[in-house]
Amino acid sequence: MTDILSKLRPQARLAPESGIVEVVNFAREREDLIPLWVGEGDLPTPSFISEAANRSLAAGETFYTWQRGIPALRQALADYHARLYSRPFSPERFFVTGSGMQAIQLAVQAVAGEGDEVVLPDPAWPNLAAAVEIMGARAVCVPMTFSANGWHLDPERLFAAVTPRTKAIYVNSPSNPNGWMADRAWLEFVLAEARARGLWIIADEVYGRFTYGPEERAPSFYDIAEEDDLILQVNTFSKNWAMTGWRIGWLSAPPVMGQVIENLIQYNTSGVAAFMQRAGIAALEEGEAFVAEQIARARRGLAIMRRALDESPRVRYAPPQGAFYLFFSVEGFADSRELAKSLVSQTGVGLAPGSAFGTAGEGFVRLCFARSEVDLAKAAERLSVWLPR
Repeated sequence: MTDILSKLRPQARLAPESGIVEVVNFAREREDLIPLWVGEGDLPTPSFISEAANRSLAAGETFYTWQRGIPALRQALADYHARLYSRPFSPERFFVTGSGMQAIQLAVQAVAGEGDEVVLPDPAWPNLAAAVEIMGARAVCVPMTFSANGWHLDPERLFAAVTPRTKAIYVNSPSNPNGWMADRAWLEFVLAEARARGLWIIADEVYGRFTYGPEERAPSFYDIAEEDDLILQVNTFSKNWAMTGWRIGWLSAPPVMGQVIENLIQYNTSGVAAFMQRAGIAALEEGEAFVAEQIARARRGLAIMRRALDESPRVRYAPPQGAFYLFFSVEGFADSRELAKSLVSQTGVGLAPGSAFGTAGEGFVRLCFARSEVDLAKAAERLSVWLPR
């Protein structure tokens, strides 16, 4: 019999399994499960967004459409960014993608391939490293440090990992999974170094609206970059507007790259369905009140979970500056998979193991607090009972 797997590209055959799915499968059938392990809230997409998609379908918008995105959505993206960053944006720098994940894939495809390297922090959302490795490039992970003062990503250490093969630096701020957030000075240092070395920056600012200090939004490369800087910014409709299942996002790039990105979209998916794009317009133009409630809800969820964790001297964590996750460790558990499985089997609270996000995440678990206060209160009560044991 032919060994089918041996005939595959190594990059495909060796793509890693999700460490989160392992724990999900371990406890999927518990009846009293409170699932806080994935990166999404529990609210359905608002009706004004779904209705925009329904109107598009009813109007017969079911054919191939603009590869870069319909002009109305690209203009809506430009207007949204202008409001958020208080400066004008050209719609020519925005490209509609089949999810934020695809925006990352297109960014990697554009700048890195066989034998190249991309430098990224550890812990980080694992899909970025996987996207790099599947392209035949190498993901070079730079550990973040954890202390009583919180998580820190040393920018000098980031650039110390750069070699002649490095094509890009990946920056995720606010960070999934640990809530670290870059300040303006940090971003300015990274941009100056990247300019000096001719490196691309892949900027993942998906959680930029979710912050827990005085800031209304996270500092961004949009605050400091020039139009032709080597920056590819990826984003998604998933988090702000409760659209995780829609699979629609966007990529922001220098307009001169327009034809290149259009070609990549063409050869990957041939564009995003028009009715989904109409939903995206509704989200951008009518969704600010919903985003504000999402953020307020996350703030309340964070307060609930912090009260529970703060009761136990066995727990260590840094209060997140942004995103909607608590990344914590429990004394006596060095293995994050063991910790996650113990928690879900003994309490029914499902969390993601930190090792799924890289070596530096070992010993931690990630809890998503973008959930209903009722569910979070139940989870907090169960953890408060379990932790003293």
